[in-house]
Formats: sequence, C-alpha cells, structure tokens
Amino acid sequence: MALLTTQDIVTAGIAVTYQAVAASDTVVPGTTDFIHVKNGGGAPTTVTITTPGTVDGLAIADRAVVVTNATEKMIKIPAEFYRDPATGLATVTCSPTTTVTIAALRV
Repeated sequence: MALLTTQDIVTAGIAVTYQAVAASDTVVPGTTDFIHVKNGGGAPTTVTITTPGTVDGLAIADRAVVVTNATEKMIKIPAEFYRDPATGLATVTCSPTTTVTIAALRV
C-alpha cells in the first residue's frame, strides 16, 4: 500500500506526476481533492474507493468506478465519505492494475 502524494494545482499550472497503481493505495481526502486514473491497458479497470463509515448503523457501499481501456477518469475524493477515522486516509484499489497510473490532485 502506497500513500499517494497530493499535488496542488496552481494558477501557473503544474506538470502532473503519475505513478503505477499498487493493489491498494491511500490518499488524503478533502473538499477539493481528486484522483486522476489513466488506463493504458486493453481491458477495463475498476477503481474502488472504500467507504469506511455508516449512517445510522447501516454500512455505506464502496464507490466503484470503471475506467474503460485506453481512457482516463478524474474521481473526487470527499473526506466526509471516504476518510477512515482510524488513519485519516482514503483507500483506493484498482483491478486489474496492469498499465494503470494514478495521480492525487488538489484544486
């Protein structure tokens, strides 16, 4: 499990750094935080963001986002849904991981 370094988007612009996804990564969630997932493979990948909380004792389903082959998606990571109270982080998994890269960004 790797902690993704969040990159701040500034008015002058940034050159975003991507890294290969691990079986499970973590990111600091926040109001303006999101991940950018690029799938360079020939098959879809499913990005799952763990939802550790409950509402009135009922579990909240994890968020699953399909990134089709040779495409990319930006996925918002709001803290109120995805922050694990024990770690303060959100957990992101991708399956499959081959040729999939990710960047954590903040506006």
